[in-house]
Amino acid sequence: MLVAEPEDVLELDEVWSFVLKKTEKRWLWTAMCRRTRQMVAYVIGDRSEVTCQKLWQAIPLRYKHPQTYSDFWDAYANVFPKETHHSVGKDSGETDHMERWNNTLRQWNARYVRKTLSFSKSDFYHELVTRLFIVRYNLTKLSLTT
Repeated sequence: MLVAEPEDVLELDEVWSFVLKKTEKRWLWTAMCRRTRQMVAYVIGDRSEVTCQKLWQAIPLRYKHPQTYSDFWDAYANVFPKETHHSVGKDSGETDHMERWNNTLRQWNARYVRKTLSFSKSDFYHELVTRLFIVRYNLTKLSLTT
């Protein structure tokens, strides 16, 4: 992961998939550095404030101070610092990179497509495939900057 800089901004979002059957939803919560386009943290869970708190805890200390932008999901406003967090609509453009990443995730990983025959059969493999995707994605961004 590239080094954080004072002017960095984090974009936050969540995207759903499922394990075994569509009623077993799993939410992938992510934090992306706008400057580097790298994922700085992620967590898989439900769509609750508890999982949002886990995302906040997963963010490295060096990325805890930048401005953050998310959608209007209440969990973000309740967990992220009010001084630096902004809830915005998709039309603001402040979460465009994160939304684009969600599209990339869905294009490259069939487990995240909304209507699919490809799905994880266990939480272990769902987490493993997601982690592998994020690591490979971050490595491609790292190689583009060096």
